[in-house]
Amino acid sequence: MLTVLQRIVEAVNQAPDLDAALRMIVQKARAALGSDVCSVYLADHEQQQFVMMATEGLQLDESERVTLNFGEGLISLAAQREEPLNIANANEHPNFKLVESVGEEAYRAMLVAPIIHQRKVLGVLAAQQKKARAFSGEEEAFVVTLAAQLATVIAHAEARGLVSGHYSPWLRNLNGLPGAPGVAIGQAFIGRPAATLSSVVPRRTEYPWREIHKFRKAVMQTRMELRALAEQVAEYVAEDTLAIFDVYQSMLDAASLGDAVEAKIKDGWMAQTAVKMAVEDFVAKFEDLDDSYLRERAVDIRDLGQRVLSFLQEKNGQQHNFPDTCILIAEEVTASMLAGVPRKKLQGLVSLQGSANSHAAIMARSMGIPAVFGLSDVPLSYLHDQHLIVDGYSGEIFVNPPAQLIQEYEVLRAEEYELAEMVAEHRDAEACTLDGVPVSLQINAGMNVEHDQDRLGHYEGIGLYRTEIPFMMRERFPTESEQYELYLSVLKSTAGLPVVMRTLDVGGDKPLPYFPIHEENPFLGWRGIRMTLDHPEIFLVQVRAMLRANIGIDNLQILLPMITSLDEVDESTRLINQAYFEVRNELLQKDRNAQISRPKIGVMIEVPALLYQLDAVAKRVDFFSVGTNDLTQYLLAVDRNNSRVAGIYDNFHPAVLHALQFIIQRCAALQKPVSVCGEMAGDPGGALLLVAMGYRKLSMTTHNLDKTRWILRHVDSKTMHILLSQVMQATHPDQVRRLIRIKLESLGLGGFVRAGK
Repeated sequence: MLTVLQRIVEAVNQAPDLDAALRMIVQKARAALGSDVCSVYLADHEQQQFVMMATEGLQLDESERVTLNFGEGLISLAAQREEPLNIANANEHPNFKLVESVGEEAYRAMLVAPIIHQRKVLGVLAAQQKKARAFSGEEEAFVVTLAAQLATVIAHAEARGLVSGHYSPWLRNLNGLPGAPGVAIGQAFIGRPAATLSSVVPRRTEYPWREIHKFRKAVMQTRMELRALAEQVAEYVAEDTLAIFDVYQSMLDAASLGDAVEAKIKDGWMAQTAVKMAVEDFVAKFEDLDDSYLRERAVDIRDLGQRVLSFLQEKNGQQHNFPDTCILIAEEVTASMLAGVPRKKLQGLVSLQGSANSHAAIMARSMGIPAVFGLSDVPLSYLHDQHLIVDGYSGEIFVNPPAQLIQEYEVLRAEEYELAEMVAEHRDAEACTLDGVPVSLQINAGMNVEHDQDRLGHYEGIGLYRTEIPFMMRERFPTESEQYELYLSVLKSTAGLPVVMRTLDVGGDKPLPYFPIHEENPFLGWRGIRMTLDHPEIFLVQVRAMLRANIGIDNLQILLPMITSLDEVDESTRLINQAYFEVRNELLQKDRNAQISRPKIGVMIEVPALLYQLDAVAKRVDFFSVGTNDLTQYLLAVDRNNSRVAGIYDNFHPAVLHALQFIIQRCAALQKPVSVCGEMAGDPGGALLLVAMGYRKLSMTTHNLDKTRWILRHVDSKTMHILLSQVMQATHPDQVRRLIRIKLESLGLGGFVRAGK
């Protein structure tokens, strides 16, 4: 049976459409079972019916819609119970309902298996025989397994909007992952890179220096192109978002991509081949990472490599004829691809691959461009020249929508513009509630930080500066001097405001390209402070660079990641003190009157074990910072990057909310400052709940600053506390979201969680 099953699955995967796949399944399943009938019913949840989509053995007229209402017959019973039914004589079962129009009277034995995908019943697979008999255990297992395989096929077809025909129970829309909020209406434009790494045929050379010259020229041309793109978007993109192009430029440095490519050329490979090999090596390393933000950097590296390649192949400079209302669509939309579309024409973007952590998503949010990601089952050709509506709130994409739907979304889009203008007018105001409770809003950052106060509005420092990227974009550990220069630019850019720098947070799930670590379970492995304490030479160099950069500025705070025990805090503090006295002594040797301050030291609360050690740890540190992303992941035992269980990962899970409330209550009792630097801080509902709990310092990505400030300024403490008391009684994340949505709607703030004003 296993061999037969494998053949059926292979055949189904090659079917041109869902209808053909269903016909193939019933034909082959009937033959494998030796049954007289095999049929597939799909669930139409809007009409509350099961629709017969394909059958082998029954008399199905293609012009006739054969249905069973929910609750009728053994088909509904199997779906309701969500388990198979194996009945020797179905006619005698009290739930049996005869479908007369298909000639079902002659069949007695019936085996019915529900088709379920991610807890949703999509339909039913049924086998029937004239002879009254129970199907064998092996036959039942075969049908159940086939139904499970069929569930994936149907779910993918539904996601792609390819369930078509007279019996289709679905609307013609696609579903992806929300990447940037907003509504876009326009014409699809397929974006493709000028050159692709996959097209390069490996070739060797006898003149390596000639190839190195070609490569360096292509790098120079790429740098000029990136500068032009940055200038093109500088008028309407926040300064910190423009740092994306600084990341691109840094990747071209000799210490990053350059050395790797030239080393390949010196080994005898042509420049194009060397670029392909070096870039694919980098991409493979980044794609293996479990940290979603860092894993998305693989997209940037591939994009950069293909831009260099396009100059080597002399394919760059081609002009595109963008539609006036352009919705950019690509297999993988990149930040540079997005920057290449004139802003007046760009309405939205759809990326078949990628996530909300990509630089394209970050840039889209900064530009106010609605975006949807993760349509991996949709071919680009399906969307070519189609008229689309893109809902960046729900992740829905409507293909060739009717005029009435377009009109509805045009109204919602106009309302959004009004709301955005109102919010922007107050970006220089401080964040506080209607009744005057102040809230400090800070930003999360990484790599270079160049902030433009006029565009960014009022903020009160960097609540989380990630130091991993400079380490990951080199072929070796960065020197103390290299780190010093980077940290100095960051501290200077926010002089007078606190900058919380997290020490190197790499390890099992974020291995360095030059320091590989292989573990079966990296999230529970050698990462964060565990790795750096095992290598004090790395930790000390980084802390020394931070301390030196802080001289004369005095806005540095040091944050320790992945702390699990008191011993880790003590050892980290000892090393920080050692680095402090080393730098201090070196400074005093140059100037006896010099002053150097010891920065505050904090600990990230992300490992649940720390919740029960807060009292002891509080005596040794100056502050706490809650990382809601990892805290949620560890509390719920869910890898948030694993699509099979990603639906379980939820900041609004009751366990997470109770943990957050416990933390703020203990920290208040201990009189120890605590902030939140995870994604939850920038979520409209999350911010309300956190402030209601007592958190007064929230750190978030820059695009969330304005809306969070606006929401807080339009809600009073009493309202938030009532909402919190209701939420803390909830038993499911969906209940929490519903309560938040209802409250925001009642306050006239519904436009922050759905389309419209």
